[in-house]
Amino acid sequence: MTQTIDKTGFKPKNIVKKLLTGLPERSRVVLEARFGLGTSPDRVTLEAIGQRYGITRERVRQIENHALASLKKLPAYVEAETAFEELERVIDTLGGIVTEHDLLNFITKEQSMQNHIHFLLVLGDPFKYRKEDDDMHRSWFLDHELADKVEGALKTLYTNLSDEDLIPEGEMVDRFLKELETINNKYQNEEVLKRWLSISKSIGKNPLGEWGHAASPNVKTKGVRDYAYLAVKKHGSPLHFREVAELIEKMFSRVAHVATTHNELIKDDRFVLVGRGMYALKEWGYTSGVVRDVIREILRKHGALTKDEIIEKVLKERHVKPGTIVVNLQNQKYFKRSKEGKFSLVK
Repeated sequence: MTQTIDKTGFKPKNIVKKLLTGLPERSRVVLEARFGLGTSPDRVTLEAIGQRYGITRERVRQIENHALASLKKLPAYVEAETAFEELERVIDTLGGIVTEHDLLNFITKEQSMQNHIHFLLVLGDPFKYRKEDDDMHRSWFLDHELADKVEGALKTLYTNLSDEDLIPEGEMVDRFLKELETINNKYQNEEVLKRWLSISKSIGKNPLGEWGHAASPNVKTKGVRDYAYLAVKKHGSPLHFREVAELIEKMFSRVAHVATTHNELIKDDRFVLVGRGMYALKEWGYTSGVVRDVIREILRKHGALTKDEIIEKVLKERHVKPGTIVVNLQNQKYFKRSKEGKFSLVK
């Protein structure tokens, strides 16, 4: 298998091998194990290496740091400048700041090759990284000022979102760009902005390409009920639970058993039963409860109404027959009819 990378044009394994040759054996073995540069692409922990040599994990860390510093003094490091320049070009092409995952996968999908690229990033002076934390993914960048602007804009985006917000991707990109009006024009394109959005752990994208708080069930879909919510929301009008199950399978290529889907709809207070087996989203303004409850809420809101007025308003919230509404109006425990033919609540 060739080591040449189409995205860069250099051979990282050859470069790294030449660099490591100039180190004492133990230093070389430690770096190979820590970065997965040997026969196995698995990265070995400080503890495991320490146990191998009978030394502490802190001593292993010292050996690692000293070895990296020593490499920068070798002639082979100067010879690696071309590789560093190519990696700079790639990072700049991807937006000047990019998650480690996106950067490595853009260059190559092969794990061992990714390890060698990662090693060169750690070693190279031009490259800076942001540690992963609760808010941001681990990222590589070239310029601190740009990285700070992007991080600040991401935090502002998150602050301005509510837990329920679902923003279409195009609108989210526009909002993001407004927070970054002062950045270099070469970065003001949709692909770069979407790549920057992925740096944040606080905001995320659901399977329909809509953005919101990453922890929201509207974004972080965990099961049938979350997929059901997205399916009904995308459809835009009430659906029978069988139709919801079918739509989940069609939209998300997930198995959704009808009975399971129905049970999840019943338990999730984001949904309102609006007819026999028909469910709508509460956020659309539907009132929860049986037909009687809907009539009571309408009368509370509008005052006394005629039978036809009540039927018209109830049918906007429930998929039932007019006769069902009339039968409920005859319940004198809850409703009374005036001489003028208007219904009101029994106090």
